[in-house]
Amino acid sequence: MKVLSILLSLVLTGAMLFADEKPKAPKTLPAFEKLKTLAGEWQAKTRDGQTVKTSYKLVSNGSALMETLEMGKKGEGTMVTVYHMDGEQLMMTHYCSANNQPRMKAQPVSDEVNSLAFSYLDATNLAPPDSGHMHRLVFTFQDKKHMSQDWTWREYGKDAYTETFQYERKK
Repeated sequence: MKVLSILLSLVLTGAMLFADEKPKAPKTLPAFEKLKTLAGEWQAKTRDGQTVKTSYKLVSNGSALMETLEMGKKGEGTMVTVYHMDGEQLMMTHYCSANNQPRMKAQPVSDEVNSLAFSYLDATNLAPPDSGHMHRLVFTFQDKKHMSQDWTWREYGKDAYTETFQYERKK
């Protein structure tokens, strides 16, 4: 019993010594820092005039940016994309209304980020492999209140179409 008491005391003392230490912030890139500035509410229109509402929220202690895109009937056209670092690589996972989850990685950019392109890496829940999925995303940053997204849909090994959203910040 005495040995157990001593071990417990050592564990508690060690825990108290390290309790104030915070985990080191992971390495980030200027491109991810630029994406973080999108936090807030945005609105755009589709080609056919449909309203697209998108919100960005920093989550997981600032280590991820969650995008919620709503179009069409509430809930039916809602999609979530999460942007995050993976080591020294900026990644995203798009939880698509097509019931698949493409992962994309950002192409390297310089310190000044005016445009940011993500290209397909792989996907979950994509069967067969040539099924339709989002394959590319390009952000273009005009200023603090305006940006655009170009989403490219690929099917049967070919780019089928690109949808462009011209966004304006609402909040």
